Formats: sequence, C-alpha cells, structure tokens
Amino acid sequence: MKANQISTGKFVNDKEVIAVELSNTKGTYVKIFNYGTIINKFVVKNAKGEDQDIVLGFDDFDGYISKEYLSNYPYFGSIVGRYANRIKGGEFTIEGTSYQLPKNNGDDCLHGGLQGFDQKVWDIVELTESPNASVTFHYYSFDGEEGFPGDLAVQLQFTLTENDELILTYQADTDEATPINLTHHSYFNLAANSNDIRSHVHQMNASNWLEQDDNYVVTGKLIPVDGTHHDFRKGKTFAEGWDEENGYDQTYVLDKTYGELTLASKTSAVDSGLTLSIYTTEPVAHLYTAKYTDVKNGKDGKSYGKFSAFCVETQHAPNSLNIPAFPSTILQPGEVYHQTTIYKVSK
Repeated sequence: MKANQISTGKFVNDKEVIAVELSNTKGTYVKIFNYGTIINKFVVKNAKGEDQDIVLGFDDFDGYISKEYLSNYPYFGSIVGRYANRIKGGEFTIEGTSYQLPKNNGDDCLHGGLQGFDQKVWDIVELTESPNASVTFHYYSFDGEEGFPGDLAVQLQFTLTENDELILTYQADTDEATPINLTHHSYFNLAANSNDIRSHVHQMNASNWLEQDDNYVVTGKLIPVDGTHHDFRKGKTFAEGWDEENGYDQTYVLDKTYGELTLASKTSAVDSGLTLSIYTTEPVAHLYTAKYTDVKNGKDGKSYGKFSAFCVETQHAPNSLNIPAFPSTILQPGEVYHQTTIYKVSK
C-alpha cells in the first residue's frame, strides 16, 4: 500500500494544490486533489487485465479551473457541500430565524451555492500507508459562508483497501445549528471503449423515488417505482424503457434501515467485466446520467457529452430543510455529523 503527495505547482486563493496518490498491491490507483477533494483518477484492472480509469475528468489540474469548464460546470469528481442538490428558493428557517442562500440554479440554491466546498483548497492533515493507504482532508467553513450559519469543521478521509474499495468517511461539527448534507459527485463510466453508459446494467435497492418540480427540486412526495422505468430493483440497462431525451436525474429512497451501511446500487459493463457496488449509511441516492454534460478536452483529449457517465450521489433527501416529514439535516452544537460511502470495484 502506498500514499504519496505531489505538488501540482498551482495555487488557488494563495493555497497550494496538492495531488494525493493512493495505491494497493493489485495495481488499483486513486488520485485525489486537495482542491474540492476531487477524485481525478480511479484506475483498476478490468477483466482483460488492462488498466482502466473509471472516472471522468482532466489530465491535469488546470482543466478543473478553466473558464470553459466552469461555464457549464458539472462538478466532476468533487465533494458537494454544505448542502447537496437543490434547496427551494435558497431559503430555510432554523429555530425561527430565516436564512437566504445564493440562487445559483434558477430560483433555487444548488450544491452549496456559488462557491461551495467543491471549489475550496482543503488541508491535508494525515497520510497513512498501513493497514491501508489513506488520506484525510480538513476544511473549516466560517459562519456566513454562502449564507449558511455557524462555523463548521469538516473532515473527509479516503481509504483504499486491498479489496479495491475506496471508502469515504465524513465527519463534521459546528458551533451553531446549521444545515449539512454532503455527497461526492464522481462521474463513472465502466465501459472499456465507449463514451456512453446506455448499456450499463444498473441495480438500485429503492422502492420509491422523490417527486420533483420543474427545476428538479424535491417536493416531499414519494412515488412508487412499481410498473415504471424507475424500477431498478432487479437490475436493467439504463436505456431500457427510459426517457431517451432526459435519462435519469432523480432521487431514490433506499430500502434500508436508517443509518446502517448497506448496498445502495450495483452497476456493471459487459465489455470491461467491471462492476461498481456502492454502499452507504445515507437514506437516499440521487441518480444522474449526465444529461447536461458538455465538456471538451477531457482525459486523452476526449469530449464528454450527454449520457457519457452516471453519478450515484449518496446523501439525505434534497430540500429536506423545507420538508419537516423528512429526516433532519440540521447539525446542532455538540453533535457530530458522520456518514460513510464505499465505492467497491469487482470483476
């Protein structure tokens, strides 16, 4: 097991951007930038014994901060916070006090605001090689950042095991009641030679999905998947019965006991023989098949377009702040926020 850190020679807001490389004895290799904790590479051996990178991104760091990329920003491989997905009207109330966040997606707040955790340089606080290669990042979000109350200290650890598991462990604490709903936004493509994920076979243990308004904001209504193209419980290709124009951009309520670490989804590609299983302690998973992705000059000069990847964003339900019936996403002083998500690759 190895863990190394390498300077990119780049600085953002006077803080150095560092690349951390984690590897195991099987040849699996993960590269993570401390900027946005971006998973830049996730290289595994496919069924043919070939090295295959299963995440979208860029060959070097400059791609992630280019004007062209940020103009149609897809959050490639980054953490999302303080609050994943959309908050209706960018508004919420805690203990009688109302807060207004930036409206950076129509009339709503998306993924933490104008500059969320995805565009911050995190501190590297620990690097270890035994028993597994791991890195721990830390970010301190000050009271009022993007309109959120309270000073919030966040820690995110990535651990690569010998079983080809990349374990993401999140922790946070605050000095004032504040919303928190973190996720990671990696774009996966398991195919060996295709920029399209239509033929990927996807299984998700969810009997309901969450209704959304015209701007994809969760309303609070649960809709059964029975008899619809949203039913992935037995597994099927993404393209089987889907809306060819829109693909998937919905939140699914996982069939699980709240807080337990269980299987959320399993996705496979025939040509590579690779399967990605995602485990989480979180109650929902947002499935997105990259409808709005339009990125030029990605890895090896590739262009990434519509349906070039899929995301499974494990989290609490979007807009929970405004839906009292949903599990609370308010962190109180003295409490510790904790969640775990695991990306396990197998053949």
